[in-house]
Amino acid sequence: MPELPEVETVKLGLQRLLVGKMVKSVDFDTEKSFPNASSDVREFLVGSEVVLVNRRAKVLLIELSSKYSLVVHLKMTGQLVFRGQEQFGAGHPNDSLIGDLPDRSTRVTLTFTDGSKLFFNDQRKFGWMRLIPTAEVMNIDFFQKVGPEPLSADFTAEVFHERLQRRKNSTIKAAILDQTVLAGIGNIYADEGLWGAKIHPATRVGQLSRQQTTRLYKELIKVLRLSIEKGGSTDKNYVDAEGKRGSYLAFAQVFRREGKPCLRCGHMIEKIRVAGRGTHICTACQKL
Repeated sequence: MPELPEVETVKLGLQRLLVGKMVKSVDFDTEKSFPNASSDVREFLVGSEVVLVNRRAKVLLIELSSKYSLVVHLKMTGQLVFRGQEQFGAGHPNDSLIGDLPDRSTRVTLTFTDGSKLFFNDQRKFGWMRLIPTAEVMNIDFFQKVGPEPLSADFTAEVFHERLQRRKNSTIKAAILDQTVLAGIGNIYADEGLWGAKIHPATRVGQLSRQQTTRLYKELIKVLRLSIEKGGSTDKNYVDAEGKRGSYLAFAQVFRREGKPCLRCGHMIEKIRVAGRGTHICTACQKL
């Protein structure tokens, strides 16, 4: 599933490309991917103009002049691909990002009045694009439950420490993967942040000192910002707003580096399982 930096990269690209465009028509192949009443589509989507593209956690919000928003969750295999004078594609790394569209994975196609198109592709049909009144978006169940944004100005080390106390008996990796504790952190950035903070992923939250949680807070923010700067972590067929592929994994310190020396101490990186996920650690730097 795309993590916060990948979805932020999508947001930044679409914000630049979509704002000011008017929706001419919409086509979709299944109501599961586009669960919207046809009357709402006619009244609030077709003929409306994109005014803002935003993000909350791993969900994209395309705000419209009709005071409605398209809420887009990419889930496991979702992609958004823009085709116009410029091309942009981001999401699950397969050839639909760079191939001819629509294709077998295309679920929704938005056509704008200037002839450009936005394709929502999703091989496994877990993702969705919902049309919701903008004023009600934050009231849907997902947003009521999701934790704070790690890159927001009001997300402090103190807030992070307090949120972690909800999972005192859990491993720290499970806690930071929990979207109700913190929004947008996935497997890659959990491993990278824990390595940076020198914390073993299987350490129980209740065993961590305030100093350790503060260090982890700083490392998570640092790695998220670096990944956004590098265009996300996807290393195959990832195309950002300038046609560049995501490059974060070239800078990863521990993720997918099992069998290679730790860049901090030289000990071999190992891959274990924590919280049901493949987990990359340096057992010399990250002692349990």
